Amino acid sequence: MSAKQIVPTEISYHKKSRVLDIAFGDDGPFRLTAEFLRVHSPSAEVRGHGPGQDVLQIGKEDVGIDRIEPVGNYAVRLYFDDGHDTGLYSWQELQRFCSHNEELWADYLSRLAAAGHLRKSTSS
Repeated sequence: MSAKQIVPTEISYHKKSRVLDIAFGDDGPFRLTAEFLRVHSPSAEVRGHGPGQDVLQIGKEDVGIDRIEPVGNYAVRLYFDDGHDTGLYSWQELQRFCSHNEELWADYLSRLAAAGHLRKSTSS
């Protein structure tokens, strides 16, 4: 385990653009869309209870975040406007999302295409 704990120095959500800005000290701010956060939720509903049990999330292009609630000193719970609120986003998970955003997004788009789903374009 690392002796240095990862803690964000900034978290702000922009409701109109549906983008979460997050910074970790001098790293950032990074921009994560609500759609990205929703389809990569660390909840059992999305990831399942073990390897290979993840559930592909579709139709989340217009999802937004209604509320962000701190959970102790290690995470936040995001309340999405589609009713999803069961994933706890740890600081380490959010940092991973920031560091690997492009590859995680490309993988998600590939999985959508392989399943025969097309993302609808959004106005943001």
